[in-house]
Amino acid sequence: MMHRPDPSWGTHIPLLVEAIRLTDGPVLEMGMGISSTPLLHALCQDRFLLSQDNDKTFVDMFRRYNSDNHKIELVNWEEAQTAGKWSVVLVDQKPEERRKEDIKLLANLADYIVVHDTEPESEHLYKYSEVYPLFKYRFDDKRQPVHTTILSNFHDFNKLHNSFH
Repeated sequence: MMHRPDPSWGTHIPLLVEAIRLTDGPVLEMGMGISSTPLLHALCQDRFLLSQDNDKTFVDMFRRYNSDNHKIELVNWEEAQTAGKWSVVLVDQKPEERRKEDIKLLANLADYIVVHDTEPESEHLYKYSEVYPLFKYRFDDKRQPVHTTILSNFHDFNKLHNSFH
């Protein structure tokens, strides 16, 4: 069921765009949305993009983007295929408790993991504190009420881009 659009759905866009800019390999979108999917489709014209969701409404909405470079998949998160090396992974799917499990699986497979909804008030839903210790580098963007975090075991986002401070 679609909810009324909310501006907070797009607060992860600045960090997502920067992570895309800093890399050139494949991108995984876990949880499609009106803020991220069209943007990633436009930004990833010359690289592979896999967009996954367990909500058929989103899959149907963005099916027109399906191409050789951009795969749109309806998935069951427990069975979703995420193996392989990723330049950027966006973690923004439902159900909320699934996010930490996928972050654990991708900890050493992605240059950058962009995680939405990381404000302290959301910890009871997402339990991100359980996965933060798995990463060497962490950057929190707290400029918006809905926070975004970049996690990596390979690159220190703090050193690569300082306009977010």
